[in-house]
Amino acid sequence: MSAKISSQPSERSAETRQRILDAALREFAANGLAGARTEAIASAAGVNKALIYYYFNSKETLYTAALEMIAERVRDNTMAIFTRDCSPGERVLRSAIAHFDRILAQQEFQSLLQQEMVRVHKGETEILPILIKRVFEPAMIMFRSMVREGIASGELVQTDWQQIQLASVGGNVMYFLSAPVWRLVMDREPLSHEALAERRRLLLEFLGLAIFQDRKYGAELAAKVLADTPMPDVTLPDLPSSGTLGARVLEEAPRPDFWKKDAKEKIK
Repeated sequence: MSAKISSQPSERSAETRQRILDAALREFAANGLAGARTEAIASAAGVNKALIYYYFNSKETLYTAALEMIAERVRDNTMAIFTRDCSPGERVLRSAIAHFDRILAQQEFQSLLQQEMVRVHKGETEILPILIKRVFEPAMIMFRSMVREGIASGELVQTDWQQIQLASVGGNVMYFLSAPVWRLVMDREPLSHEALAERRRLLLEFLGLAIFQDRKYGAELAAKVLADTPMPDVTLPDLPSSGTLGARVLEEAPRPDFWKKDAKEKIK
């Protein structure tokens, strides 16, 4: 009885700290380190502002903790795919679609990562190199090992492992980053539910035909992975044109004035 009672403050403390971190993650992702308000974080977490400084010494410390929290989640999810009990080629396919879905569904991480890249360029932070060492470097080592295993077994084509990585995730990054351009030159919203569903299908179809020695086998494997990997059910604010489901990836980023024209004035 006494042990249980004594553990309650610790449990409540952990819950309170987690609520603060979750609220901070949303606030920092939306407004950046400089623009985030500790009052808003406290209100969203349902705590007194002073309690934030009880758990975290400063706004900068809270920012670092929130970024490390979401980065660790991404790392754990990525590693779970790399250690899945299936062939190396299937793991490549699953990591590619998981990366696509992460950009779509985990926008806080994408936003913070982009902000950190800008801050590194300005010489304002040392956080990104730490995240690279803890998250991205282990993932890259695992991916390299996975691809080399697939090449050695004859499942994957003979090529540089990094080229397969670029083919697997590079197109995802390019598609989301270039959404404002696609919006101008395409006849539909690139971040609508329909466009995103088609893009992730085409991603797997391409990889199934491009990286496997046996293209028929690769195509069948890609279809299998797509079938058992539903797209995240993400409901987001309305997009510039009619879609109601999509990602706000760089939606509010600075861009030339001609990019800001209304959808009706798009290039035809």
